[in-house]
Amino acid sequence: MGGVKKSTVPKDKKSAKKATGKATGKAPAKPTAKPAAKSASPSNSKLYNVPRQRAVFDRRAMGKALGEIAADTAPDEAALRAGLLRVFKAALKRGNDEIRARFEDGASGTIIVRAHSFLTDQLIRTLLDFVETSLFPVADKTGQDNLCLVAVGGYGRMEMAPFSDVDLLFLLPPKRSKRSDKVLEAVLYVLWDLGLKVGHATRTADECLAEARKDQTIRTTLLESRYLCGEKKLYREFRTRFQREIATGTATEFIDAKLAERNQRHQRLGDTRYVLEPNIKEGKGGLRDLQTLFWIAKYVHRVDDVEGLVAKGMLRAREVQIFEKARNFLLTLRCHLHYVAGRAEERLTFDVQAEIGRRMGYTDHAGSHGVERFMKHYFLVAKDVGDLTRIFCAALEADRKNPPRLNWRRFSLRKHLPEGFGVEGAWLTVSSSKFFTDDPVNLIRLFELAERFKLDIHPHALRKVTRSLARIDSALRKNKEANRLFVEILTSRKTPEIALTRMNEAGVLGRFIPDFGRVVAQMQHDMYHVYTVDEHTIRAIGILGRIERGDLETDHPLSSEVVGKLVSRRVLYVAVLLHDIAKGRGGDHSILGAEVAMKLCPLLGLDGAESETVAWLVRHHLLMSHTAFRRDLSDPMTVEDFASVVQSPERLRLLLVLTVVDIRAVGPTVWNGWKAALLRELYYIAEEKLTGGVTEQHREARIERAKTDMRARLKAWTKKDVAQIEALGYPVYWLSLDTDTHVRHAGIMRLALADDAQVSVDAEVDKERDVTEVTIYTADHPGLFSKIAGAIALAGGNILDARIFTMTNGMALDSFSVQEIGDWAREEGGHAMTDKGKLKALKKHIEKALTGEGHLEKALAARPHTLPGRTRAFSVPHRVLIENSFSKTHTVIEINGRDRPGLLFDLTKAMTQLGLQISSAKISTYGERVVDVFYVKDVFGLKIESESKLKNIHDAVLEVIPLALGEPADTAEYNYASETVEPASKVTRRRKQSSAARAARKAKKT
Repeated sequence: MGGVKKSTVPKDKKSAKKATGKATGKAPAKPTAKPAAKSASPSNSKLYNVPRQRAVFDRRAMGKALGEIAADTAPDEAALRAGLLRVFKAALKRGNDEIRARFEDGASGTIIVRAHSFLTDQLIRTLLDFVETSLFPVADKTGQDNLCLVAVGGYGRMEMAPFSDVDLLFLLPPKRSKRSDKVLEAVLYVLWDLGLKVGHATRTADECLAEARKDQTIRTTLLESRYLCGEKKLYREFRTRFQREIATGTATEFIDAKLAERNQRHQRLGDTRYVLEPNIKEGKGGLRDLQTLFWIAKYVHRVDDVEGLVAKGMLRAREVQIFEKARNFLLTLRCHLHYVAGRAEERLTFDVQAEIGRRMGYTDHAGSHGVERFMKHYFLVAKDVGDLTRIFCAALEADRKNPPRLNWRRFSLRKHLPEGFGVEGAWLTVSSSKFFTDDPVNLIRLFELAERFKLDIHPHALRKVTRSLARIDSALRKNKEANRLFVEILTSRKTPEIALTRMNEAGVLGRFIPDFGRVVAQMQHDMYHVYTVDEHTIRAIGILGRIERGDLETDHPLSSEVVGKLVSRRVLYVAVLLHDIAKGRGGDHSILGAEVAMKLCPLLGLDGAESETVAWLVRHHLLMSHTAFRRDLSDPMTVEDFASVVQSPERLRLLLVLTVVDIRAVGPTVWNGWKAALLRELYYIAEEKLTGGVTEQHREARIERAKTDMRARLKAWTKKDVAQIEALGYPVYWLSLDTDTHVRHAGIMRLALADDAQVSVDAEVDKERDVTEVTIYTADHPGLFSKIAGAIALAGGNILDARIFTMTNGMALDSFSVQEIGDWAREEGGHAMTDKGKLKALKKHIEKALTGEGHLEKALAARPHTLPGRTRAFSVPHRVLIENSFSKTHTVIEINGRDRPGLLFDLTKAMTQLGLQISSAKISTYGERVVDVFYVKDVFGLKIESESKLKNIHDAVLEVIPLALGEPADTAEYNYASETVEPASKVTRRRKQSSAARAARKAKKT
């Protein structure tokens, strides 16, 4: 019971037992057979709304059993207590089993939490009756010696999930007696032995009120108090004094405290309802937000239920229905979560989402998984909760605030606002209830004016918007003025994301653009995408605005530079709005999204050229990231392929900025310096290609310039040493790396040659790219890449990129870009290895692996997985793609599968055994999924052309990826332009299962 002062009752059972009897030095009172005294409140079907209450708790049978125990065991105290505990345990188990059976039979969460409250009430009432009549009979006939048991907190609200705490207040008379202490301790002793988690406090009414004055948490707990049993007069007096001495005149103080508490809670949990593993109780849009609304209503308006707010004019009947529907959904979900976890659990983690979704009836449909549909429903409910609490709390705040002092703003803005709009303080208002009905364009104009003049929208105006959503029809969607206003909002140079968020939460955005409405609360069930599609899109628009305003120049210098060179701002903003609009439709969202863009852009007022450019950007919005992160940028074919699709410098600039904001908006840990460096590199080489091209003469000039630049940095070296290093590099070496890297490599090779070292390992942190560059100079031999990969994995490193060079002297110069292994779910890791101890260990692991001292396979097998075990909740289809058209000199192998320790080691080991030479590698991690791309040649240094050889490579590499998890192998429909591997449709699986069943029946008949 949060914030409630604990009693001094000993929690140790032996101490409690001693306190209940022998501590006084007197024998316990002789038990009597009156277990069901009238002091306990009778069950009330209307109060609990629990049908067939006797099946949950049979008070008559319980009274009979307790009477028999009292008669059979007296005066043996130990036997009495053992019998008492046995009877109560049996009653608790019977009640819990009955409630769970009802839940599994379809009872709602609202019914179940009430049933648990009813069961707990009856147990406690019966227990107190027995203790007061059979163990410690009343000595004082006036009742001055009696205590009162009060339910508080969630138990007081009668919202007890299967494993919720039992929050109790033992309300004592002004003069605390020894008998009341004995009764209290005896009750607690039994409740503890029953396995109940009891949060309790023991206070007099004066003490309760004193604590409530000091602590808002205790005040809220007492606000929800409910009489259970015992001396009812004590409770009545306490409630009367609470209202008179605490609640009266402190409404403003209480509201401020609750709103501040809510905001702090939201900030602590990410300040968004769209998180990977939401906390359904404390998170934004969860049960606590509904409870906050109820607390304020109860405190300010003294209502006992939400329906009472209708009469107070705070909510409409329809809004109360939404409240009750949301509460029932969340309570049902919470009960499922408790039962699945077997304990009190509030986080909807990955490993239970699919199971709970199945239990709640969400099945797979074509194009979407049941778990994704379940999570979408959850987020829509969370959105409803946010809408309700926002409108209610804002309305309260509006009602209790005094008129603003600076009314001059209202007069200064009046001439700029269209007729029907007004300003009240910092709020934009509308005139009449028919304002939006008479002219639906005002539904869009409201948000445009609020954005233009930096005003909040009055809650009463928002309520009118909600009631007028039906006016957003096809006619409004085709209205030129409405679309012009919307594009003004979208392309605002202020804070367009705020206006779009308001529109989305009010339901206007999804109505005005129905295709966007389809992705509201749409979430992909993986560990990479942190937010729903609508939240991700609006965040991306906000990031774009910050880049354009120069707020992110340090993080994105190139994007901040090129965004000012764009010919059309609105093309970029519209493209960001639409880039993911076709997700969840069962096909390639890039292709489908381009079709949507061609339909929507003309409505938004874009001309033919602009519409075509937007559609192109949506179609290819993943092209730049996939090229930069999965292709070898030193391979001329990569640049040619990319430039042939982009075709113009303007499209290149648009695509760069779109790619940056898209990645940044995926999640808080997705963007890093390494990705920024790769995108910059691709941009510059593509720009060079598009503005002039790279000729053979240019190529030779670049090689000579690279050597000259290196010589200029090595003036302190002898000409002989410099010439020796220059002679070691083939042309591809000089073309692939920058001058800083050439200089660093020269120092490594020079030192190794002087010392005749067998293995040289160097590790240097590149802060700009957020990676640790690990360079190994050693004798080239088959399996070298595999050993290095295994050693880096053992050291806790994650390889992002690898460049393998064979020098003219037969030595290998391998360069690996490494980060610490990250945990996507916990939003940690995924940065350069900077710790000196870890870097030292990394070097030692590599040296041992290359000199044959270590046992890589055993060590990797013993190493625990760094990603959380709940990632196994995701099905990750395994896929191996082999492509010969991506490079003129190499065969490209792309591998998609589940991340696991030692995967890269196993893959490269298999390739070595197949006689493949790995020239370069790109390793990308998307949550629980990896995409590894290798540029390889055969033993003769040629591309692999033989179909049989290619098939052998495919099968051998696929076999390395573990299939024990029951995940499909190579049966997925994979599209290179898609960000995810999409599993085969449910229809296809059903057809295969049906075919197998028919074959089995036929074989049986035969």
